[in-house]
Amino acid sequence: MAANKLLVLSILIFVAAAAIIAFIYLLLKKSSRIDGRRMAIVRGEAKMAVVRDAEAAARRKQVADSLKELENREKKASKVSLEMKLEQAGLDISEKFFIQASVASAIVFGCTAFLFLGSLYAVGGLLIGGLGLPNWILSYLRGKRIRDFLREFPSAIEVIIRGVKSGLPLGACLQTVAVQSREPVRSEFQLIVASTSVGLTVAEGIERLAQRVPLPETSFFAVVVNIQQKAGGNLTEALGNLSQVVRDRITMELKVKALSSEAKASAWIIGLMPLVISGLIYLTSPGYLEPLWTTDTGQMVLTGVGVWMTLGILFMRQMINFRP
Repeated sequence: MAANKLLVLSILIFVAAAAIIAFIYLLLKKSSRIDGRRMAIVRGEAKMAVVRDAEAAARRKQVADSLKELENREKKASKVSLEMKLEQAGLDISEKFFIQASVASAIVFGCTAFLFLGSLYAVGGLLIGGLGLPNWILSYLRGKRIRDFLREFPSAIEVIIRGVKSGLPLGACLQTVAVQSREPVRSEFQLIVASTSVGLTVAEGIERLAQRVPLPETSFFAVVVNIQQKAGGNLTEALGNLSQVVRDRITMELKVKALSSEAKASAWIIGLMPLVISGLIYLTSPGYLEPLWTTDTGQMVLTGVGVWMTLGILFMRQMINFRP
């Protein structure tokens, strides 16, 4: 009996020891599996971090290259050719026609000044008619067209944002803007669509838009599309920020105009008052002012007065020309 009990006790101890050893082995194996999974996750996260860092570095490089291209484009934009100025002004004429019109204007102004004021003023008439008036008209039309484009540009961006969010490709959104927008945005986007139809990419077409319409907003639009085409990214968010910035800029410009309207009215009154008073004096007493253009001394005085009045008007214009 004692031997049987000892045998049973030995078997129980052996089974318990085997169970404990098996339990410890399973725990160690499970722990090793957990450690292995943990290490795999860590290695995967490390690889993902490396990939993300590489993507971020590539995107930063794309942004840096695009900003460098933008800076070079702005440097080139400071030296605009006559052909580009005519295109930016929306004039469908050639450089040759503009130069011929300037020569004809110089001849008309020069002959008019020679006939009514004398040979001394003929040179001034030639300069005003040949260089001053044509360039002023060209600059006015160019600035007006660019301002009109800037006012309509946010609406075009919002059309693109809604189209991209609805699943349309960027090219289809540009075609929608080219059909539904107002001038001059419509004609500019029609040129983009036409350029893409002859083999250029959308980014290249928009870069040409930034050259034709030299604005920071169009340059930023070109940079955003260029980066999105090369490295990907959220196009709608960037364009939404651009649209909001443009609208805020337009609002600020209107506020500045409202605040400076009193100063502009005062400048107009001060600038026109000498001319109005001189006209009234001439109507009431014509002989009183005749020595100003019938004598050499009067003509010199009249010339000096005109020069100083012009300088005063230019100074006042510069003082009240607030920019937001």
